[in-house]
Amino acid sequence: MKKLNYYVAALSCAIGISGMANAAKVHTIGDSTMAEYEESRVTRGWGMFLQQFLEGWTVNNRGKAGSSSRTFYEGAAYWASVKSQMTAGDYVFIQFAHNDEKSNGADGDSLIAYYNSVGDATSASSTVRTGTLPYDSYKYYLCKYVEETRALGCTPVLVGPICRMYFSGNTIRRNGRHDLGDSFTKITDSGVTTGNSIPESDHTMDYVYQMKSVADSLGVTFLDLTTATKELFESYGDTKCHELLSDGDGSTHLNTTGAALVARLCAQLMKDNGVLADNVVLTSDLSVSPSEADLGKAYTGQTLTKEFSLSGFSLSPEEGTVSVTASDGFKVSTDKSTWSQTLSISYNAGTVITSVFAQCELTEAGEKTGTITFTQGAKTVEVPVTATAVTLEGGQDVLVYWRLEKDDSYELTGPAVVFGETMSNMYVQRYASPNSKATWPEETGWDASRKTQRCLINGDAWPAGEIDEVYDRYIEFGVAASKGTVLRIDSIGLYVCGAGGNGMRCHINYSTEPYFANEVNFYAPDKMVANTMTAVSVQPVIELTESDTLRVRIYPWYNGSATGKTICISDVTIHGSAVDASTDGITSATAAKPSETAFFSIDGTRLSAPRRGVNIVRSTNAEGTVQSRKIIYK
Repeated sequence: MKKLNYYVAALSCAIGISGMANAAKVHTIGDSTMAEYEESRVTRGWGMFLQQFLEGWTVNNRGKAGSSSRTFYEGAAYWASVKSQMTAGDYVFIQFAHNDEKSNGADGDSLIAYYNSVGDATSASSTVRTGTLPYDSYKYYLCKYVEETRALGCTPVLVGPICRMYFSGNTIRRNGRHDLGDSFTKITDSGVTTGNSIPESDHTMDYVYQMKSVADSLGVTFLDLTTATKELFESYGDTKCHELLSDGDGSTHLNTTGAALVARLCAQLMKDNGVLADNVVLTSDLSVSPSEADLGKAYTGQTLTKEFSLSGFSLSPEEGTVSVTASDGFKVSTDKSTWSQTLSISYNAGTVITSVFAQCELTEAGEKTGTITFTQGAKTVEVPVTATAVTLEGGQDVLVYWRLEKDDSYELTGPAVVFGETMSNMYVQRYASPNSKATWPEETGWDASRKTQRCLINGDAWPAGEIDEVYDRYIEFGVAASKGTVLRIDSIGLYVCGAGGNGMRCHINYSTEPYFANEVNFYAPDKMVANTMTAVSVQPVIELTESDTLRVRIYPWYNGSATGKTICISDVTIHGSAVDASTDGITSATAAKPSETAFFSIDGTRLSAPRRGVNIVRSTNAEGTVQSRKIIYK
């Protein structure tokens, strides 16, 4: 039975669309090579840097990791979300192919249908819909994007997918250019065959060629970013390309330098092809993006950071330094470990491309403003920055807690509407310890006997070749505000690990928007040690009204084909406070510093000190007003 302290009713997800400002926009849709990434990661998508080379237009980068032309259109309604933000006159840049190759050139839907027709349910369930056939379903979805973009009065632009760093000697191999003609999968009358090949003069399995044919037939501008990145990568060579442009995890994704260079290549192609040519800025001067920045909101005592992209080309002198200075209350760093108010960045060959991070420690409530100044020779760029510290005042504690030891029931303290755990293409295998030697963080005091929810992919077999999340494979938890209240979320936490092997990977994201749009990632490990439970938490500043829902999703995949490997989840918590909708429970006004800290168990019992497990920490000022709340695991 689900324990409810307040009335909890089923609530349908509101699909209200909140339009963006009517500024001219360039919407970029595509896969992980284009997508946004959190500052904690090395990986960068080139769409993150396009704004740096464009004036007078706002880039709405909606690249989505794991997406193909089909899944972005159909799967989780990402395309519907982008269309809701489009205004007549906008541009849409369309780049797909990396994940369209998931079935090695075969169509995912056709493969599933074939396996079902021969009674191979295991292969059918482990095959994803992501893959498309270059000359058929891939072209179909590209045409859909073009037609629907034009129907909204916007201009489509087809962008060739960036190359993979697949070298043969000093050149990028055929499959690195998204032509699978050397080895592809095919469905025949006698079954599924692999290792098929055709001459390089045959473009049947060439995704880029097929994209260009769509552009030619529909009169759409084609930006050949595939050839441009081929030439860029080959100019560096195999070793240097991976060392200087790659994120260090394979041959597909970029680091800051690689992503900035690719964005500049795209801007150059725009200028060459007359796409917003007058707005393209390929200056050789020092450039910083964004040109002004809000570090965001966080609770007093937390620290906010913001990444800036610094670039300069053909600088004079060819060797020198760029100095960076932060005003009082802010610090800067290039490695996020050493922070100071000033730093010096060396460059040579007249080129600098790097990330600079600004930090603000929120010591008191209110808004803090300042400036980050970049100087090279006579050139100075000043970037205004702001950061806001908020406090929680009043309201009633809300805590949703999924123990996940024997079932998926939850406990609710306080007024909220809870959405029970749901799964897409996953199921609960059983409730058990990860294994007999499982470990937990030392502070929990728990041992291998503690059970978790062990979740498995439908069909039990994890497909080979997955390097990113799959749009329709996830585990989800959700919460919304009760009628007449505003729910302020200040903490999300859980424990997670993989069982049975070190290859488990996952992303954990949250979103408060329809279609799970503009999701925020707060856990993306490069590796997960088997049977080792890890505490994952984030302290966001989220405000939910009756029309909003907070959803938290865990997207798992396995690094290599495997059978029976599970992802283990335990102790999921969503914490916050509920206030009357007519009042404001979060304030940035200066408030008294906390004078008392109290500890509570998840059922609201006051504790003399934190105990093992999940604890609520609440701080109040001398008048008894709640100043902050958070979840800790001990």
